Amino acid sequence: MNESNLTSVLSVLIVDDAAFSRRMLRKYVEAEGCKVLEAANGQEALGLVHQHQPDCILVDLLMPDIDGFQLLQMLRDEGCAIPIAIVSADIQETSRQRGTELGAAGFLNKPAKEAEVRQTIRQLLQR
Repeated sequence: MNESNLTSVLSVLIVDDAAFSRRMLRKYVEAEGCKVLEAANGQEALGLVHQHQPDCILVDLLMPDIDGFQLLQMLRDEGCAIPIAIVSADIQETSRQRGTELGAAGFLNKPAKEAEVRQTIRQLLQR
């Protein structure tokens, strides 16, 4: 692969404290041809966002230290325009609404299905 191809590879940041969830999402995202960055918590995610500027983010809601809602709020406060989808087992309408208010562009229920993840990635990357 030459250097110009390398620069065109899109990157997706997966933020989830569960290694199994990150592994499954990684498989689906890589199947879309994207490079994957992984964070086990919100603090780690902030560092990766600042360091790598991923093209989109998939974030879990329930995590230790900085949860998904707090991460969305912090990124919004920074003026971050990276499209974000929430991937969560929390299917309450209030959670979806709060996520949308904080700027989430998508919502996937856990366990996420490959076709839904890949479709969401394509939608986020078109923004």
